Amino acid sequence: MLIQQVLIENATEPSDIRIEDGKFTAIAEQLIPQPGEQVIDGQGKLVLPPFVDPHVHLDSTMTAGDPEWNQSGTLFDGIRIWSERKKTLSHDDVKERAKAALRLMASHGIQYVRSHVDVTDPNLTALKALIEVRDEVKDDIELQLVAFPQEGILSFPHGKELMEEAAKLGVDALGAIPHFEFTREYSVESLNFVVELAQKYNLLVDAHCDEIDDPAARGLETLATRALESGMRDKVTASHTTAMGSYNNAYAYKLMRLLKMSGINMISNPLINTHLGGRFDTYPKRRGLTRVKELHENGINVAFGEDDIKDPWYPMGDGNMLDVVSMGLHVAQVMGFDDIMDSYQFITTNGAKCLHILDHYGIEVGKTASLVMMNADNFYHALTERAEVLYSIHGGKLIEKTTPRDVEMKINF
Repeated sequence: MLIQQVLIENATEPSDIRIEDGKFTAIAEQLIPQPGEQVIDGQGKLVLPPFVDPHVHLDSTMTAGDPEWNQSGTLFDGIRIWSERKKTLSHDDVKERAKAALRLMASHGIQYVRSHVDVTDPNLTALKALIEVRDEVKDDIELQLVAFPQEGILSFPHGKELMEEAAKLGVDALGAIPHFEFTREYSVESLNFVVELAQKYNLLVDAHCDEIDDPAARGLETLATRALESGMRDKVTASHTTAMGSYNNAYAYKLMRLLKMSGINMISNPLINTHLGGRFDTYPKRRGLTRVKELHENGINVAFGEDDIKDPWYPMGDGNMLDVVSMGLHVAQVMGFDDIMDSYQFITTNGAKCLHILDHYGIEVGKTASLVMMNADNFYHALTERAEVLYSIHGGKLIEKTTPRDVEMKINF
């Protein structure tokens, strides 16, 4: 396959890309088509590495309103409602909803996904179903699974045993929820336990960390210290960390030093964090987002995730990472022109770093031939105009093609 005249990652001069046997084999200003080679005329369109959603919940997707709507919009009511819905989970139910969400995501150029799966279920119904899904979609989407203890590790009966069983079943990463544990002591112990268990089974760590407006939630300092001292470093990710928006600046300054030393990754989920955050405030009302701009400026890897698609925590969602980026830039006030142009990295390379897949991810000769072509000439236009993904190619195979809308205007001005 030869893709001609495309602008790779906001380049101002076009390049050609050759794909053979599922790999990028040449990238140059002009490549001559080979006999019988499929040729795609890029017409000066933007080409990016595929979109990455590093944080979503496929076990709960498409359950909004079942058994009830989350009218308060709080994290805690979401957990309560999910706890009821969880009782009716079946193997087929989980697989059907997860695949529907993945098809939706793939239609918007997402090819790499990390899903958290609730393992505070003695039967591990959702996890077993999603392990099957992971295998069934592997030719089109690379899916990672995180054992996520939604109701706590120390605070849920046999939580530790369930986490280890999940590790044995074959998850890719282990999670935690320190801010939801009963006590500060449980919070610290849960994080220590998860890091040790991840080392035992050679797994990554991705913890829901301090997803609360409480400035006393300090799980991040424990997780970052364990990432540093264990040597796991960038194999560890802290998701949400919304309490950072409530920390005083002196403590945040001290914490930033530790975060840089640790090498830890951070994931913010702008749609859901903004929706759930500040719910107990009157005014002033907090934005509900972590310190995205400051983390990014300090060289800490920050990625954006969608988190939820139509479930008890978020009643909306379309699997489109452009919505996530737009909300993130607005709420974090990262709106300079260069910031907007470069913001695709929050949903591409930065997410890939969290998933620890840079060995095969990216538009470089020798790497897996996966990319998306947008109906725009740079990411500023792609984002502001919500440009379509014209082509989504995964491992050298075309998995999605979109024909742009043909709009005929009849107005006279």
